[in-house]
Amino acid sequence: MSPYTHELRTALLAVQRATLLTQTVFHTNAKGTLSKDDASPVTIGDFGAQALIIAALRHNFPDDEIVGEEEAKSLRENTSLAEQIFALVKESKLQDPDVEAELGGPVKDVEAMLAVIDAGKSAGGDKGRVWALDPVDGTKGFLRGGQYAVCLALMVDGDVKVGVLGCPNLPVDDAAPISADVGGEGKGVLFSAVQGQGATSRPLTDGGLAAEKEIKMKEVGDITQATFCESVEAGHSSHGDQAEIAKRLGISKESVRMDSQAKYGSIARGAGDLYLRLPVRQDYEEKIWDHAAGDLIVREAGGEVTDAEGKRLDFGVGRTLKRNKGVVAAPQGVHETVLKAVKEVLGSK
Repeated sequence: MSPYTHELRTALLAVQRATLLTQTVFHTNAKGTLSKDDASPVTIGDFGAQALIIAALRHNFPDDEIVGEEEAKSLRENTSLAEQIFALVKESKLQDPDVEAELGGPVKDVEAMLAVIDAGKSAGGDKGRVWALDPVDGTKGFLRGGQYAVCLALMVDGDVKVGVLGCPNLPVDDAAPISADVGGEGKGVLFSAVQGQGATSRPLTDGGLAAEKEIKMKEVGDITQATFCESVEAGHSSHGDQAEIAKRLGISKESVRMDSQAKYGSIARGAGDLYLRLPVRQDYEEKIWDHAAGDLIVREAGGEVTDAEGKRLDFGVGRTLKRNKGVVAAPQGVHETVLKAVKEVLGSK
């Protein structure tokens, strides 16, 4: 058996089950928004998906630590919202009973749900096995009906070993051109990678795992023809700097603005080429759950991911990427060229 076979299968099934809940919420108007201390929105989908995924991890790997984005404090103070989320958690099950049993079956009751949500409080670090979980990455995209992702990664001694992204609104077809559009048939894809074993995609299902296909980044012969992705929210990434970098590289094609780690999945399978996320302010620290899975998937698909200074992303220093500023992801053959333009633009400020 290959290393991390059990971890990969559990992560794939846990993310797939969680996307059933997020899609139920996505297609309703009552997404139940709360605001966190940093004013970012949290939805019923965030809480429900975190409960389902942590329950599966606890069942399979009871001694592992988990860095989760959400905590249950606000739900303990709002019992009607907690009941509403539990009803969704209870209904969200894979249609294959054997596969559902692998994840430990249903969460028992509201208190058990709150307890598993709160099991994501690990401080992270570079020792031992730590899972990084973002139950709904791209919450604003989720709220506006755009792209979002359910993200899960396993780090061992600070090194990402397994990464899974569930992207319910991306096309299944790896050859489909990159677009922020949502809707239509043939949507829903599960990306995954294990360190040293390459990257794959498969359709999301409501039961067992579908057959996988290997994915590779597209080779970029002419950088001026590259397509680059960036965040929708200007508060997340400096659109002005990115436009200047595109200009220096001779790229005239408009960037594709897309929420969430769906960007990492899109470039990993060659639907896009470059992903830039440049700091909007010096004191901002990226969260590890926003990048861990995507970073591994892109690197295993033949890409390179660094910060804006050319350093690898360091997932072993806690809950944030405090030793890194910005993200530059590109095929190996052009990464150095892109990074040079990034350094020139940021250095001229």
